[in-house]
Amino acid sequence: MRILHTSDWHLGRQFHHVSLLEDQRHVLEQIVAIVRERCVEVVLVAGDIYDRSVPPAEAVQLLDEVVHRLSAECGVALILIAGNHDGAERLGFGARQLARAGVHIRGPLEPEPEPVILQDAHGPVAFYPLPYAEPATVRSELGLEVQGHEQAMRALTARIRAHNGDSRRSVLIAHCFVDGFAACESERPLSIGGVETVPADCLEGFDYVALGHLHGPQARGAKHLRYSGSILKYSFSEDNQRKSVTLVDLDAQGACTIEQVPLRPRRDLRVLEGTLEDLLEQGRRDPAAQDYLLVRLQDRHAILDPMGKLRTVYPNVLHLERPALAQAGERRAPDRERLREGELPMFRDFFRQMSGEALDEAGEAAVAALLERLHRGEQS
Repeated sequence: MRILHTSDWHLGRQFHHVSLLEDQRHVLEQIVAIVRERCVEVVLVAGDIYDRSVPPAEAVQLLDEVVHRLSAECGVALILIAGNHDGAERLGFGARQLARAGVHIRGPLEPEPEPVILQDAHGPVAFYPLPYAEPATVRSELGLEVQGHEQAMRALTARIRAHNGDSRRSVLIAHCFVDGFAACESERPLSIGGVETVPADCLEGFDYVALGHLHGPQARGAKHLRYSGSILKYSFSEDNQRKSVTLVDLDAQGACTIEQVPLRPRRDLRVLEGTLEDLLEQGRRDPAAQDYLLVRLQDRHAILDPMGKLRTVYPNVLHLERPALAQAGERRAPDRERLREGELPMFRDFFRQMSGEALDEAGEAAVAALLERLHRGEQS
């Protein structure tokens, strides 16, 4: 059976007040193409379909379009679970009716394990969707005495293993933070003031474990335990990641052959460093000048409207940092003598930035005389 493992779509995400909906549409179209071209039989979305519990209407419409294309046009089965960003009850609306069309959604946690059974040439495969649930939810809804994420996950997966038995091939779809994997800045914590990770041995006993929550594609130890990662970069801490989806071939014995299929973003997300002059020159010939950027300027002097200047060549600069100013100590309040010594050079920079020309000798003499008169007045 050929499975496509995806997660963390975060439809409706805003990044530095910029909507990423069209960027998400761009990569979702690639996922539809991969399903068609690679003869995928089932698509998994391991949580965080939306970016927030009450998604914008445009995000709901985009999900509707993609589900229709995958289910009605491509004819594949879909299995989606709620993540910690999703509103479980809203996501689960109409799930029983949608299941008849091969779209299986698990919003709230079910009282008993309910696998999605799919058939291939070698027999049945049991897919166990396990939506994100707080330990308190596991206690109240299932009556299990658990404390913390680890105990909750151990109890839930033990129930699933007992339900499935030993002979049938099985796939677990879960949304959690497994210990030993790498996190990013864009992931919302699962626990405040407590331990949010679960040990990998909680997830033993399955032929493949399709994980969501962490945004970097990764596997540790057993290769069948994997995060597919998010479909886009959602923080500048992810600038070196290469986003992908995971293609899994499950054979008759349950062994997995795994391939990462890359996704090409509409606009990449990058971090640039350098002086303003160098970056302006680079931007004039950069073929990817439309990318979303964090810029770290290395200039040590004051600059008038650096963001405006950068956006003349890089229109999608979203954040600007000036680390060299802090290193040079310019954020500390200078004493009066140091300030006096720097006033004329600062005015030269200001004049050059405003007029595009250097201050001539007569102008410099006039400004110096004016500064001298001002300082004499301060001392009188």
